[in-house]
Amino acid sequence: MTTVLLLSGPNLNLLGEREPEIYGTTTLEEHVAAARKEAERLGLDLEHVQSNAEADLVDAVQRARGRCGAIIVNAAALTHYAWSLSDALGTFEGPVVELHISNPIARDSWRNTSVVAPVADGLIAGLGGHGYVLAVDAVARLLEDK
Repeated sequence: MTTVLLLSGPNLNLLGEREPEIYGTTTLEEHVAAARKEAERLGLDLEHVQSNAEADLVDAVQRARGRCGAIIVNAAALTHYAWSLSDALGTFEGPVVELHISNPIARDSWRNTSVVAPVADGLIAGLGGHGYVLAVDAVARLLEDK
């Protein structure tokens, strides 16, 4: 069974209570559960790592090399400046899908730059929690095409 790594960056552990007008009231655990259910339906295993520390996410990407088939990454604010995470993702051999609950481009101007995008195969943004299921579907299709 192919393993997909789902990475969640800083403050996503506060989903459900943090800025519900932007991120909704669904918790990170609920988003992960929906993604895991979709992964199982598609014959994939989903592994989830959440951290508020960039180094932890870099370590998770490095551990995924040669072990996981794809990565879905919601790097949160790290999306906009975490070059070490970008470098790590760039060394990953399989598909990488960038994910955001909100649409960063429609928000503050500092959110318009993604250091993840240049090393990602695709981007899903602005579709709320539904994006988690769509990201699993996307990596499944990318893995099929490989």
